[in-house]
Amino acid sequence: MVGVSDGQPPGQAAPAHEEPDRGPAPREPGGGPLLSLALTAMLEDVGAHSGAVYLRVPDEPVLEMAVMVGLPRAFAAPWERVGLSAPIPVAEAARERRAVWVGGEEEMARRYPRISVVLPYPFGLAALPVATDSAVYGAVFVTWPGGRPAEPQGEDLRRLAQACDRLARQLERAATEGRPLRPEPDLLATPPPEGLTGSLGSAEAARMVARLPYGLCSLDLNGHVSFANAAAAELLGVDVATLLGNQPWATLPWLRDPMYEDRYRAALISQQVTSFVAMRPPGTWLSFRLYPSTTGLSVRISRARAVSELYRAGPQPGDAPSRLVTISQVLSLAGALTEAVGVQDVVELVAQELAPAIGSRAVVLLGSRAGRLHVLGHRGYPDAHIVERFDGTPLTEPTPGVQALTSGVPGFFASQPELERLYPSRQATPDGFAAWAYLPLIASGRPVGTCVLAYTEPHPFPADERAVLTSLGGLIAQALERALLYDVKHQLAHGLQEALLPHSLPRLPGIDAAARYLPATRGMDIGGDFYDLVPSPPLAAAVIGDVQGHNVTAAGLMGQIRTAVRAYTTVGHSPGEVMSATNRLLIELGSELFASCLYLRLDPGHGRAVMARAGHPPPLLRRPGGRVKVLDRAGGPLLGIDTAAAYATTEVELAPGALLLLYTDGLIESPGTDIGDALAELSERLAACGNVPLDELADGLVAQYAAGEERIDDVALMLLRAR
Repeated sequence: MVGVSDGQPPGQAAPAHEEPDRGPAPREPGGGPLLSLALTAMLEDVGAHSGAVYLRVPDEPVLEMAVMVGLPRAFAAPWERVGLSAPIPVAEAARERRAVWVGGEEEMARRYPRISVVLPYPFGLAALPVATDSAVYGAVFVTWPGGRPAEPQGEDLRRLAQACDRLARQLERAATEGRPLRPEPDLLATPPPEGLTGSLGSAEAARMVARLPYGLCSLDLNGHVSFANAAAAELLGVDVATLLGNQPWATLPWLRDPMYEDRYRAALISQQVTSFVAMRPPGTWLSFRLYPSTTGLSVRISRARAVSELYRAGPQPGDAPSRLVTISQVLSLAGALTEAVGVQDVVELVAQELAPAIGSRAVVLLGSRAGRLHVLGHRGYPDAHIVERFDGTPLTEPTPGVQALTSGVPGFFASQPELERLYPSRQATPDGFAAWAYLPLIASGRPVGTCVLAYTEPHPFPADERAVLTSLGGLIAQALERALLYDVKHQLAHGLQEALLPHSLPRLPGIDAAARYLPATRGMDIGGDFYDLVPSPPLAAAVIGDVQGHNVTAAGLMGQIRTAVRAYTTVGHSPGEVMSATNRLLIELGSELFASCLYLRLDPGHGRAVMARAGHPPPLLRRPGGRVKVLDRAGGPLLGIDTAAAYATTEVELAPGALLLLYTDGLIESPGTDIGDALAELSERLAACGNVPLDELADGLVAQYAAGEERIDDVALMLLRAR
């Protein structure tokens, strides 16, 4: 990882699925836990209302939450454990050793859509690395209520950076002294109210609240009721004792719709007043207004005086309890899987998003072909040979992977003995792990594969976790089905492209040649750019062209044009006649696509070439002395427009050592770039190349396009050097 030490980091938090060992943690001289004190000091210093500290996990590219302040940890359940490569702020801060600032929900949705899907609330966030010059120990994030400036506040970031530097030095010292870090209890305790003691007794406060004509209750940060007046209990239809100490949506069946708990989450995270309307059966509509602070929420409950018909006609909340942690995990992975393109993308996302969150150390995706299991991808296994044992297993053999795929029933094995009771060791394919989940991947009603999650320690699978994993299996299956289809199309496109372009350039007397082609990344990675070198003793012809589009139609038409040019060259047509005949053929084919083309009849024995152009960018000629000239000579219109079009020809001097660069417009055109400036820059690069080998020069000219993640157009070039 960039900026992350390869050595073992000193900090380690307990896995999310286990009760952490709260043994002696490094403490400040005053006696307080190191991480909690540092984090609360950061929050107070910059006016933030919540935050968390993450620590590196030894021997894993993973960050694990060690302590959270100001909010229930359930809010961050999908990110308890995150891979360092995950596209979220804390991972980015640790990976790149820099501060990350997100000003609000719109910016969050634009930059980190996976987080905004789970937490679509107005809040600002800053994430910073906890690192020294030699190692990254973890990362910190803090949040502010909605309405913070979109631009980072320099003083706030400076204070946070200084605090993170101090914490990193403390962690480094703790590691040097052999004091291992452990997770600390989250800080959610409510401090005593200021300014109330001595001015109003608790009994009188209760009497005052009881006189009000509407219900009032108080929730702590975890959503538990710590106070409720009689009016609130009467409106809710239960006694006060039933409410105290419980979450309303856990006590009242008609509030168990996740939408209502979502309002509580929205109020706490945004620190803004939030309200909703709910119906208490059989037909009483109540209005809830939530007033948040950093210590909890005050809730005002009253009868809704007017409720729209939309609410009256809406579905009734179900009686089954729902956990927003489960929903958060599903939404987080669902948002990530929408970005997956190929099968390996799905494997990476499952390994980076799902496995760290549930404590799994390894993952395998299996598919079926020709009656056998095949490994589609895997991560986390120390020995690839272990995974290869899955490959080729007949679907008739009773193994857990086959059983999950063929029956559609997930298999959960908490320990090795539990697995061996149902499957002998030779069938279970032992892999050195201690617990497994085999999830069937069912998409569109048919099995597409099996996802195997492996754990290093025995791992019980409670009912709620099994439900989560089964749901996530459905999401993975849909992404995998799309990815398999994409990979097939991708292979088809590349096979077609390779068949239509020359596999290698022929060796010609007196001419050295090299060529490169890069398809556009938008669409199917296939395009209409083409090039060819045609021997026609004692001469030769070089051609390069560009058909509109980046699809199979453009590629097919490109193949026809290339074939036509070769045929017309072979029968001895002049360059102008080759262009005219190809133009007429394109029109006769009835295609609505146009094409540009550049044709050169090479005569190295006489040191010359004859050129014909059909709307194509001009070639560049580098003379032996290093001077570059743009050969912007006369030509004709694009192919496929005018049957009667004529194509003028011009002669080009081709002295020994001269270099010709033929290219398509993808090499010089990009949004916001002037064509003249791009052509001048290309000329300068060609002039400075010296007498390097052509293959090396060709690689250098396309290097920036090959490394780019997105190309909006195909790039093709051909280099010709006269000996």
